[in-house]
Amino acid sequence: MALSTQAADTGFLDKTFKDAAGAEHKYVLFVPHDYKKGTATPTILFLHGAGETKSKDGKGKMPVEVGIGPAIKKREKTFSFITVIPQAPVRGWQNGGESAKMALGILEAVEKEYTVDPKRTYLTGLSMGGFGTWSLAFHHPDKWAAIVPVCGGGDPKGAEKIKDIPCWCFHGDEDNAVKVDLSRAMIEALKKAGGNPKYDEYKGVGHNSWDKAYGTDELYEWMLKQSKQ
Repeated sequence: MALSTQAADTGFLDKTFKDAAGAEHKYVLFVPHDYKKGTATPTILFLHGAGETKSKDGKGKMPVEVGIGPAIKKREKTFSFITVIPQAPVRGWQNGGESAKMALGILEAVEKEYTVDPKRTYLTGLSMGGFGTWSLAFHHPDKWAAIVPVCGGGDPKGAEKIKDIPCWCFHGDEDNAVKVDLSRAMIEALKKAGGNPKYDEYKGVGHNSWDKAYGTDELYEWMLKQSKQ
């Protein structure tokens, strides 16, 4: 498991991760401009949507171009999270799948190279990545200080496992790609299990609820306040 770049570099970095089988996976890492080795830094793992899955012709959109990437660029000088932006080799971020194993492997490698705050690791994703966020939360509930699923869905039966993880969920009420009922069901299940999730449902918004969600300054202020006990 290797990473290549000096930790002194900041901003958006193009990186390569080598998995246990020796396969190489390119990803983007954002390192805050004021990052200092030795100072515990909060970390975000971002899971992209289906459209940014690795394409054979290399002509598809890159994960950094959609969702959290553009949001970071608008506040780049003050954005205080190390942000891991992997690219799924195959569709789907479900726990145990090829893409999920790669993403968690990259996160682990980043945690070894950089001075991260182990109590402040956050998980977020949009659409396919929203489904992945729920899935990785269910299966690794002790890992995340907070989760932010955007226009995804999960299994309400898993709510009991994650009821204590701070959650802020977003969805558009006119989403025709991923029905808003999926987010509503998860939020309802979390509340029934004793959780206290935040939920923003955008009126008149279709599938792209991520531009508004990741464009919300309060989201990042809220995330910084969430820390594992």
